[in-house]
Amino acid sequence: MTDMTGMTGQGRQRDEPIRILLVDDHPVVRAGLRAVLESVAHLEVVAEASTAAEALAAVDRLITHEDGPDVVVMDIELGEGPTGIEATEGLGRSHPELPVLIVSTYGAVSDVQAALAAGALGYLLKDASPDQLRDAVVKAAAGTWTLSGDLARRALGSGGGQEQALSPREIDILDQLALGRTNQQIAAGLFISQATVKTHLNHIFGKLGVANRTEAVTVARSRHLIRG
Repeated sequence: MTDMTGMTGQGRQRDEPIRILLVDDHPVVRAGLRAVLESVAHLEVVAEASTAAEALAAVDRLITHEDGPDVVVMDIELGEGPTGIEATEGLGRSHPELPVLIVSTYGAVSDVQAALAAGALGYLLKDASPDQLRDAVVKAAAGTWTLSGDLARRALGSGGGQEQALSPREIDILDQLALGRTNQQIAAGLFISQATVKTHLNHIFGKLGVANRTEAVTVARSRHLIRG
């Protein structure tokens, strides 16, 4: 068990717990996360939500009663409604001071970059150790950015590999390629011209060392740049 005595969230008194909102569409997962987090002092799950709408409503309700969360632990996939990334964007608009930590099964660069762009303060995989999860929550509540080493190398390009030279826009286009989209569809979806799409594709092929779209998707998946 990790001793976190004395660790506090942003603006919290030393003897007050860090209040957590859990957002995940699987009750069993939420129960597991709650058990891990509440196994130490100074961490308290004050509410749970299974959808983006429930998460936003829970934050509003808790803040109204002056008991708002200090950090939100958010999954990416939340069933058929808005995603955790969209929920993070919504929280950023309505409660920009509230840190969000993404805890997800998915470790593709496209997911990490999308979460960080949406305003998440950290990203952790669900296979992280209990200590890593608890430490990440404490850091997020204190306003400290958290990203595991492997995810950082993939998303931020610190690994030195060829694939790390890909830009966020090129990752977006790889995602579209994986969905079978044509150049015209990609251009319309990303609000860019078809000529720009072709330029990005040429750069992607060169950086990945491939000759066509199919090879690009295969290599991107093997390198965890996009979901497999």
